Amino acid sequence: MASLSCSTTILVLLLTIFSCLQHFSVCSFEFRVGSSKGWLVPSANDTNIYNDWASHNRFQVGDSIRFKYKKDSVMEVTQEDYNKCNSTHPNFFSNTGSTVFRLEHPGSFYFISGASGHCEKGQRMIVRVMYPDDDSHSLPQHPKSSAFHAHAAISLSKLLSLNFVLAYLVSCVI
Repeated sequence: MASLSCSTTILVLLLTIFSCLQHFSVCSFEFRVGSSKGWLVPSANDTNIYNDWASHNRFQVGDSIRFKYKKDSVMEVTQEDYNKCNSTHPNFFSNTGSTVFRLEHPGSFYFISGASGHCEKGQRMIVRVMYPDDDSHSLPQHPKSSAFHAHAAISLSKLLSLNFVLAYLVSCVI
């Protein structure tokens, strides 16, 4: 009778695990702004380069964007400050030459260069992060390019829960 109870328990636990797996966020990506060119003042005939680049990518909560630049900076600002190229009150500022910004919520993020005159010359970008229900409930469909790197994003608590269930299953089998 004990083996029947253990078999039933194993079956129920396996069904629970597989039904929960669809809710795991398994990947986050790091995108490199501007691809190989990086974050710099665009040429006069290509002032929309960063918004064009951003519109061809699908950003999701948890993704990161990396800005690579020399003698410049990057700021995350409000929509109003973006529209006016106002760099006096940034929400975020970095001038390290290699800045990673994590997209922690859905909606729009507005970025400008903090170097004088660069924003007015087109060094600015709007990144739109998808809301969870913007797409089907399948895995993220990021472009297959070298513009990003995959990272596991399973939370520690989910991993520990899965580990606990697997340990229980092994004890039932032995």
